[in-house]
Amino acid sequence: MKNTITKSSKASLRQSNKSVQDSSSSKLPKAQKLLDEGKIRPFGSTLKPLYPPTGKSVVVVESLTKAKVIQSYLGDMFEVLPSYGHVRDLAGRSGSVRPDNGFSMVWEVPAAAWTHLKSIKVALNGAENLILASDPDREGEAIAWHITEMLLQQDALHENITVARVVFHEITESSIKSALQSPRDIDVDLVHAYLARRALDYLIGFNISPLLWRKLPACQSAGRVQSAALALICDREMEIDEFKPHEYWTVDVEFNKQKPGSLDNGSFTSHLTHFDSKKLEQLSISSHVEAKSIEQKITSSNFEVVRSKRSQIRKNPPTPYITSTIQQDAANKLHFTATYTMKLAQKLYEGVKLTNQEAMGLITYMRTDGLHVSNEAVEDIHSLVMERYGQDFASDCPRKYFKKVKNAQEAHEAIRPTSIRRLPSMLVGILDEDSWKLYTLIWTRTMASQMEPTVIDQIQLDIGGDGESILRSTCSRINFLGYQAVYKDIEAAPLGYEEKERDPREELFGVLSALKSGDPLYLDKVELKQHFTQPHPRYSEGSLVKKLEELGIGRPSTYANIMKVLQDRNYVTVKIRVLYPEFRGRMVSAFLAHHFSEVTDYSFTADMETELDNVSAGVTEWKGLLNDYWTRFSMYCETAADVSPRQVEKMLEETFGDFLFASLPDRTCPSCSTGTLVFKVSRIGAGYFIGCDEHPKCKYIAKTMYGDDEEDDTDKQEMISEPKLLGLKPGTNEKVFLKSGPYGFYVQLGEDRKGHLPKRASVSQIKDVETITLEQALELLQYPVLLGEHPEDKQPVYLKLARYGFTIRHRRTIASVPKNMIPKDITLEKALKLLLGKDVRRCGRPKSKPKVEVM
Repeated sequence: MKNTITKSSKASLRQSNKSVQDSSSSKLPKAQKLLDEGKIRPFGSTLKPLYPPTGKSVVVVESLTKAKVIQSYLGDMFEVLPSYGHVRDLAGRSGSVRPDNGFSMVWEVPAAAWTHLKSIKVALNGAENLILASDPDREGEAIAWHITEMLLQQDALHENITVARVVFHEITESSIKSALQSPRDIDVDLVHAYLARRALDYLIGFNISPLLWRKLPACQSAGRVQSAALALICDREMEIDEFKPHEYWTVDVEFNKQKPGSLDNGSFTSHLTHFDSKKLEQLSISSHVEAKSIEQKITSSNFEVVRSKRSQIRKNPPTPYITSTIQQDAANKLHFTATYTMKLAQKLYEGVKLTNQEAMGLITYMRTDGLHVSNEAVEDIHSLVMERYGQDFASDCPRKYFKKVKNAQEAHEAIRPTSIRRLPSMLVGILDEDSWKLYTLIWTRTMASQMEPTVIDQIQLDIGGDGESILRSTCSRINFLGYQAVYKDIEAAPLGYEEKERDPREELFGVLSALKSGDPLYLDKVELKQHFTQPHPRYSEGSLVKKLEELGIGRPSTYANIMKVLQDRNYVTVKIRVLYPEFRGRMVSAFLAHHFSEVTDYSFTADMETELDNVSAGVTEWKGLLNDYWTRFSMYCETAADVSPRQVEKMLEETFGDFLFASLPDRTCPSCSTGTLVFKVSRIGAGYFIGCDEHPKCKYIAKTMYGDDEEDDTDKQEMISEPKLLGLKPGTNEKVFLKSGPYGFYVQLGEDRKGHLPKRASVSQIKDVETITLEQALELLQYPVLLGEHPEDKQPVYLKLARYGFTIRHRRTIASVPKNMIPKDITLEKALKLLLGKDVRRCGRPKSKPKVEVM
């Protein structure tokens, strides 16, 4: 960070200070005059170390927790106070950013912030230094700037006071004292980048949102990065809607080393890769007839090993965590949302009271793009790896990781424990379970990053049959654990690792290794498998974060808030950790794509992030950037304002016609027989419906859709044309229906026949029944699942899907399955524990005619 500012930069700072204040303020406060007269230390002059202290210093941090921890380290010469985040923000009304007045901004101070500012002002009496120690990122820089501006306006900065900025990358005594020895000024460029981003988001939000309210009732708002993320989710849904599956078949053959009947015939499976001397692609075998023809030829052929190839690969250790990767891993491995992950990480960073009553930050700052780890920390990690796992597992020399970040000023250290020797097991009983799991995730990843690669042996066996076909068997086994040893460590237990008694790959590897070219093989059986191509899966929070990072959309520190806003606006619903767009979300995305293409364009949004990073680096002038964007954006607003509601309705009808009219193949109005059914926005209230275009002459409504409130069950039932065919079950070609009964919607396998009770399952677990897919229905229909026999009476124990969730059933005893438990992971052992728990009930004797439902 630079400690000197040129005269032009100094002038730019003063100009920015003036431009962001309300134009009504004409009189400079006394403190500002002292600054101009040189009686307060001028911006850019050399700063002396602030530790050891020579006089009283006031340190301002963001939170009370952090303030208490830091106060315990610094002693009585320092008074540490919290600002509780931002002390002011843009006024929440139209006109708070004024493009016609040089993008001046109107700020307002929340009532609570005045109390915090007063505490800081009182503490400054007799102080030599004001130390601004908000978080080490762009937002933290802005908080420091806001505090300075407010104190200047209140004449709270007396003559000869030193105002300094320091950043704490970890809340430990040594790190804090070291940071106080290297103070700097507030970074003007980072402040300008904050102002540009804040003004940009404000202008987009406060100009698009009113248009949405008028054109699409119940659609509340749109934002710059939020809209690009929503577009990703909705575009993926459109791909899924338009996807046409293609049938294909695979051929697997089980071979024996010895003739059938031998004691040790060494069986293994191979898959067909070449037939008739041609390489098979995914869709090469497109029907059951073709597959059966191939099966006949294979069964009449003789086979032998034609090639055995062995190789070795090295799998490099993972890099340390940055903000985006910890959000992805916590979502995939711990099933935490991005918001929850960052909440836990914030607590671990700010400080936790240990058993000896000492409070300390357990991890480094969690909002970072940098992969760098300090030399001292690397040496400590390297040393612990050697102590714990041996010399062979430690890298030959400490590993250094670097990432080309767009803005070097924000390239902080990676996320790691403040002390690698603070093992996860030492924090049992100190941290809550989820914080403990997250700390373990960070500890194991940090350890792994300084270990040797995992070495994997691979074998590939090609098997020939009469010169026409080739089948292939592959297998791999771990030759050297390398960095994976840390995930088998007992310290990694919170991550759910379980040691397997025997890896079946070892046995198969031995069988394949014993074969050599020319060895005969004996065919045991041929298995034909039917498949259908699948569309790209919907995004989870983890995969969406990864995609946003790949495209360069937004900043990692904003991803958690993006997810929260999309769900709070009811644009997106999360079901079993998968993001589904609500229809209102799809309408908003379509509206923006048609009328504000730049807002939803991925490359434009990413380029804007690059420009904002250029502002941070001092390359781009922030007001020039805003002016260029506003010139184009305001034209979009003017054009969209002239669009009539019927034009919006017609656009949505064209975009989502297949979805809206799926149950209405004949769009002739059944009431008047002359009108056509169309999609309409209600002029009264905030609803959507499909009705006759002859309204008000004909008032027929075919479907009513939600508005201000979430749609109720009645609305949902009107949206479904019963029974709805979802598809055919692969292998049996039985029809799968979505139907409605007295207890709500359910899926059914097979048609109703006299004397036959088809299998059924409740769909209460799925919020929007309109979006249910064949795959989801088949997954629900697999229940009840037999988990095994109860060890006491040998009676079956079932995992069942009930109307209000999953349950465990043993005879007349029923136990509810906690919502945070994944049904697929439930074993007989876990089920028996649930049956012994508190949430257990007993049902009455079964009636002679039980209800027709699969529970």
